[in-house]
Amino acid sequence: MSGQSITPAYHADMSLHPPPYAGLTPDTVLNAIDSTGLATDGRQLALNSYENRVSQVGLEDGTFVVVKFYRPGRWSEVQILEEHAFIAELAEREIPAVPALSIAGQTLHSFEGFRFAIFPRAGGRAPNMDDPSVRQWLGRFLGRIHALGRVTAYTDRPALDIATFGVEPRRYLLEGDWLPPELKGVYDGVSQQALDLVAAQYDRGAHHSLRLHGDCHEGNVLWTDSVNNVGPHFVDFDDSRMGPAVQDFWMLLGAGRDEQTERLADLLEGYEDFAEFDRRELALIEPLRTLRLLHYSAWIARRWDDPAFPAAFPWFNTQRYWEDRILELREQIAAMQDEVLVV
Repeated sequence: MSGQSITPAYHADMSLHPPPYAGLTPDTVLNAIDSTGLATDGRQLALNSYENRVSQVGLEDGTFVVVKFYRPGRWSEVQILEEHAFIAELAEREIPAVPALSIAGQTLHSFEGFRFAIFPRAGGRAPNMDDPSVRQWLGRFLGRIHALGRVTAYTDRPALDIATFGVEPRRYLLEGDWLPPELKGVYDGVSQQALDLVAAQYDRGAHHSLRLHGDCHEGNVLWTDSVNNVGPHFVDFDDSRMGPAVQDFWMLLGAGRDEQTERLADLLEGYEDFAEFDRRELALIEPLRTLRLLHYSAWIARRWDDPAFPAAFPWFNTQRYWEDRILELREQIAAMQDEVLVV
């Protein structure tokens, strides 16, 4: 029974709507880049990305670029350009983020109904988070990112808050018939209890909203060892939003209280060379983790009409998946009632 698939009635007419990237063929990718005045040479490698479509493409001069085709309907043009402007500000101050190339004065382009941006290729490996000096280095650059992020606010991109990452995703899942009937009531109760604790922690702790990376995990930090470019650079600001500073910390902390405390101490040692950190925000680590879990399930559900998602997440519409999510939320309820990390 635990592996049984669930077919939500909500998606009975899914076939009437073409997949979002149905027309994005390899030729379309090359032609889109050529339309900007760059000359491609046919080399192309699809990179791992579910939300958008991202490819590494070779140019006739022997170099490579990375092209990102934005998911239709996710961000408005103004919201994308706000992200581009923030990354450009960081790069201008020699903070290692990778900005979109400006071609003919534009960073956002369109071709055959797709919006896309072109970036210089930025290689590297995952940072060694077991090395205290690496953690301090990352902390210093996060401090610089946040120092700039506090200067002005996004006006069009949404905030990372309880409403957008908790209340609305939970409602979408419960109203969309994604859960098996025998688990729906349990999920309803457990998720509401979790959200109540999230709200209580938000009320208890102070936090200041600023422009964030938003999805700062090890996969979005590339480390290079070249003589002229040693250290980290931050990629994929696609989830950049307004939110509390601690959002860009907690995904780098690892597992287990001792490891989290050790990593956080080193990150903050570097961070506070460039920006202040209100330690009352540490009370938001587990609430933010809880919100991410709720948002993640709804994110997969919203993308289920994209063929890449059923192929990548075949276990999503099974009873076992929702049993695990309920257990996960119960663990988060306990974690939010535990003592806050102290550094």
